[in-house]
Amino acid sequence: MARFIFRSLISTAVTMFLVSAVLFFLLEVGGGDVTVKILGVFATPEQRESYRKQLGLDRSAALRYMDWLIGNDWSAERLVGHDLVTVANEQTGEQQWWAEVDGRLTRWEMTADGLNALIRQPSGDIVREPVGEVWTTNEAGEEEFWGVNTNNSAVRWVRGGGETAFQLTTAGMREVQNAPAQYIPLRKGLLRGDAGLSLQSGRPVSAALGTRIRNTAVLAGAAFAIVMPLALLLGVVAGISEGRPIDRVISIVGLAFTATPEFVTGIFLILIFGIWLKWLPAVSVFLSDDAMFRDPTLIALPVLTLTAVELGYVARMTRASMVEVMSSSYIRTAIIKGMPFRRVVLRHALRNALMAPITIIMLHVNWLVGGVVVVEVIFGFPGLGKYIYDSAIFGDFNAVEAAAMLTVLIAVVTRLLGDLAYTFLNPRIRYS
Repeated sequence: MARFIFRSLISTAVTMFLVSAVLFFLLEVGGGDVTVKILGVFATPEQRESYRKQLGLDRSAALRYMDWLIGNDWSAERLVGHDLVTVANEQTGEQQWWAEVDGRLTRWEMTADGLNALIRQPSGDIVREPVGEVWTTNEAGEEEFWGVNTNNSAVRWVRGGGETAFQLTTAGMREVQNAPAQYIPLRKGLLRGDAGLSLQSGRPVSAALGTRIRNTAVLAGAAFAIVMPLALLLGVVAGISEGRPIDRVISIVGLAFTATPEFVTGIFLILIFGIWLKWLPAVSVFLSDDAMFRDPTLIALPVLTLTAVELGYVARMTRASMVEVMSSSYIRTAIIKGMPFRRVVLRHALRNALMAPITIIMLHVNWLVGGVVVVEVIFGFPGLGKYIYDSAIFGDFNAVEAAAMLTVLIAVVTRLLGDLAYTFLNPRIRYS
């Protein structure tokens, strides 16, 4: 068993790596120019090119992939010449990059008067100081300086270079003189929990994902907790009542639920319970992060939608497995010998009948995550699924990549759990 788990973990790591590479190059290399979505169609080619440099998109795809996966602070430190550290912003709680110079947290900015150092005080205040002679001469004969700017990038200024950049502000694009000649957006990498900045909101993807994951976990967990016991119970009842009216009813209703897509079920539930009867909120509008805990009715219709789709499938699988087990010779022998029917079902048939459904249930968690995307978009539920949808529509590859890798991790972990559950239910299976 230990060897099987070790091999599974190795295969999981390899799978995650291959998926990350394919996902990255499909989204970033083949996704088109994201600056058009950020700046708008009326931005000039010069403005888009300047913003591409600020995002680090002028670097090669291979370098950007390594930055995304393992980070680039370790390589940027060699350029800056100082240790690079992150410190939480007191107001937003988001991490900011600083260079540690002689025990002081420092950033730099270029103004009309020249290069200034921004020193962070223990109180969080910023003190501006002019810098001394920090310029060095490179191989091209240019006087340059590498530092950390206020946008969390390692940047290279060229003395007298006269670089012009266009920076995005709340008021639109602003032209800046004496701008850096090169930008490297700093990040720790996905393996260290840093998925970069969202191109849509400008906030760290990791910070935005936390609340979204919690919301989706509550939604999917509630649906799972309702579906699985109920579906297994209905499947067992239908299986031991093969050919009877109750079996026909459960099978037909389950088939109807399974054949109906999530968006159709969701729309019907909105029309019936949200608009006609007005019993439940038609959409999941969250006015605060803990809104669903204060008002559980906000997730009632999304949970019912997921439950309806999953219920029929799992119930039919359980029924088929139960029918097969009940027709086996050892079950018939136990019944002929006079063993109570309930004992036959609970002690002998049920465990064997659950082997296939349990495996299907664990694999179906992946389908549940995909179904959550559709359901969350229909109801406006602020979860991981809607986050993926909104990010994909916008072209926010940092957010899509992080969320997609999370769903892939869920898929491979549930597959491993399904294999272990099958081993527990079937003692004849042994992994070497």
